[in-house]
Amino acid sequence: FGVDASLILANANQTRGIDSKEGLPRDLTSRVLDEYLETLDDAAFGASTKVIPKYISPVDPAARWTGADGGAAFFAYSTNYMVDLDNAVIVDVEPSVPIRTAEAFAARRMIDRITDRFGMTPDKLVGDTGYGSAEMLGWLVEERGIAPHIPVWDKSKRTDGTFSREDFVYDPATDSYTCPGNKELQTYRRNFSKPRKPNGGKDGFIRYRASKHDCDACPLKPQCCPGDPGPRVMRSVHEAARDIARDIRKTDAYMTSFIQRRKVEMLFAHLKRYIGVPMMRLRGPKGAYEQFQLAATAQNLRKLAKLVPTPDPT
Repeated sequence: FGVDASLILANANQTRGIDSKEGLPRDLTSRVLDEYLETLDDAAFGASTKVIPKYISPVDPAARWTGADGGAAFFAYSTNYMVDLDNAVIVDVEPSVPIRTAEAFAARRMIDRITDRFGMTPDKLVGDTGYGSAEMLGWLVEERGIAPHIPVWDKSKRTDGTFSREDFVYDPATDSYTCPGNKELQTYRRNFSKPRKPNGGKDGFIRYRASKHDCDACPLKPQCCPGDPGPRVMRSVHEAARDIARDIRKTDAYMTSFIQRRKVEMLFAHLKRYIGVPMMRLRGPKGAYEQFQLAATAQNLRKLAKLVPTPDPT
């Protein structure tokens, strides 16, 4: 399967948004407002981020104020497609706000729904970097056994001339890192009677630290940790899944998946240009789901008409 999301302009006046600091009027009542309140704890909508949008639309509060396309900001939803890449058939649709974490959660929801409804689970999932977070890759590999043909979301590369995390070598046998100065970084420096297994913090990372004694005498300290007593390497609790994704990216199969991913992008282009959905006509999360579902159904019918052989008139 391939997964991707595309911005759809909401049916809301972009110039009449209310400053989020002021909040919506207390006397405002509508169906879409009730739907908005119902989705505040939904990971595909209100619970996807703690960042408060700059403006809220009074006619469609669930639509998100975004400038994700690089131009002027506007109210929008994301339509998320799960696609059978062999035939470019849409197998599921899910609306969300246009936020990376919300779109990743929508992908998880679609995979679970496809498994429950049709008994199908993909062997691999093809997507862009937006789906390459450690949490998403860990869910795919560790919980679903799905090969992630997805670039890893990695911001560990340093640009200030100091060593990056990739300069430290991890040894799974000892669960430790070795720095460029050939010194060991460990999670614990104390000797416990019962060995302790390192656990990730609230942010999902395990921290490895070097000995201050080793660092003070190291000639590489200015290039390693000039402002700290010693280097600290952070390893995700899902790093094994991230490594699997990195290894897959080096294969020829990944290059094939990279080319196949264009089929999902073409479906979005077809959605906006030929199906005629450059913007929403309905409002609210339920309206978004209904409109996206109907549009995807129209696309599938068009595709299936080409796949099914035409009967011989004779």
